[in-house]
Amino acid sequence: MTLQKPVNPVPAATMLLLRDEPEFQVLMVKRHHQIDFASGALVFPGGKPSAADEAPEWADYCRGWKTLDPTQRTLRIAAIREAFEEAGILLADHRDGSEFEDICDLESRKAVERGEREFFDIVREADVQLRLDRLSEFARWITPSFMQKRFDTHFFVVRAPERQIAACDGYETVDAEWLSPSKALKLGVSGERTIIFPTRLNLQLLAEAASADDCVARAKAREIVPVLPEVIQRDGTNILTIPANAGYGAAYEILS
Repeated sequence: MTLQKPVNPVPAATMLLLRDEPEFQVLMVKRHHQIDFASGALVFPGGKPSAADEAPEWADYCRGWKTLDPTQRTLRIAAIREAFEEAGILLADHRDGSEFEDICDLESRKAVERGEREFFDIVREADVQLRLDRLSEFARWITPSFMQKRFDTHFFVVRAPERQIAACDGYETVDAEWLSPSKALKLGVSGERTIIFPTRLNLQLLAEAASADDCVARAKAREIVPVLPEVIQRDGTNILTIPANAGYGAAYEILS
């Protein structure tokens, strides 16, 4: 019997947008049921970088450009783009340093999603700069090696712009809602929402914080350990586990 070689994971980026009013909450979106990965699940906005996210022209439209390596630049641009597409939030400042507060046009968001417009052109025409420097690394998860579709996902955390209103795109996402981490976890336990293993554990990690600033501070102080879940067998049951040093405590999920 020939063992199949694991598929190489594709880079991906996810944004955890936080706010403190009316309570400490994170923005979550519900994936469209026809999307081929985590369909119907409650997740954080995110996705794969595009070739355009690597363009050197971004240098004049990003803050923190010189402090980051090319990989981090691309991942952070992708995370901000995905939040724009899926939730209508654009993490950017005007040239004078004031925060971008405009409503993100739904048709422009859909055009970027469909590849009909470049995200760079949207940003250039608005003459704003993406706040790459405000994103803090929160976690990194790699899809198990037995999966046919694999991602190497970098999770970034940031306080959300106060005056922008989140709204789903109706294409990749069908709902956008602000939830406290504990509320989201309860919805998962009750079956009212579908929450996949990595999302559940990152919600538990979020729940350890008391506020957005506290969460960001904890993320900055924490060593980011790449998490590659593995399946073990215990009493004839397949169990998904993660490394003990990943920072999530004793975490597992029983596979059906």
